[in-house]
Amino acid sequence: MYSREQIEQHIWDYIDGLCTPAEKEMVEKLLQSDPAWHTVYLELKDFNTLVAKTDMIDEPSMRFTKNVMDQVSKYKIAPPAQSYVNKKIIYGIASFFVITIVASILYGISLIDFSSSSAAGSMKIPEVDYSKYELNWSQYLNSPVMYVFLFMDVIAGLLLLDRYLRRKNEKLRETH
Repeated sequence: MYSREQIEQHIWDYIDGLCTPAEKEMVEKLLQSDPAWHTVYLELKDFNTLVAKTDMIDEPSMRFTKNVMDQVSKYKIAPPAQSYVNKKIIYGIASFFVITIVASILYGISLIDFSSSSAAGSMKIPEVDYSKYELNWSQYLNSPVMYVFLFMDVIAGLLLLDRYLRRKNEKLRETH
């Protein structure tokens, strides 16, 4: 049993002449014996003739291209990226990352203990004592520091609110 989509696909192939002779014979037999296939065939055939009758592609006028190009020429075209991107900055950023990666790899290799004479799988990386890196956050996040931080946040929030209201006011003036 075929689904509606499969029936439509077979019938479209039949109408467009894209099916093989065996498929064509099968579709013709099903069109004669199965009323569902015949109904779908009539719908698709009517649709196909309707599409064929209508002129779906309207050609633009002779001056269409000229008109479009005239409109485009009114706007400033952005320069190519090579003219405004400084290659020295790109090379500097790339070199920073390359140097950082190489330094990390060299540091990792320097931690390996090569003095053991046994197999390569028994190389040991020394353990690091992280206790000397622990921070006492209470000495840094005390009350005066938090007040300064909150004060700066309030100032930044007020500046953003002022900018928003000024832009909104300018837009209202432009519309009137």
